[in-house]
Amino acid sequence: MSEYPAAPDGLDEDGARAELIRLRDSIDNIDAAVIHMLAERFKCTQQVGRLKAAHRLPAADPAREGRQIERLRELAAKAKLDPAFAEKFLTFIIAEVIRHHETIAADAADAEDTASVNGARTR
Repeated sequence: MSEYPAAPDGLDEDGARAELIRLRDSIDNIDAAVIHMLAERFKCTQQVGRLKAAHRLPAADPAREGRQIERLRELAAKAKLDPAFAEKFLTFIIAEVIRHHETIAADAADAEDTASVNGARTR
């Protein structure tokens, strides 16, 4: 007698292993899609960061971030995903985006300082 109860799905051990492989392949494909989507998202946020730096806008936009978090919580609830998890995930992404924007702004300020110093030397 097995120490485990009978499988409710009616699969034997070979069938269960095959199903496990199929499901894991799907998970791997979804993970790859998530990574590609995040890469595309970060390409857009890099452009936003350059635009903000060029116009000396702040790296963070708390009002927008709050709206985004609320929007994603609602989407998560509709998708039957834990809204708290979605919020944590988006908060992590937002923090990374802000860090990138701050780096872009600092680099732009450094380049501006270097240009003004070099311009002063040529006068």
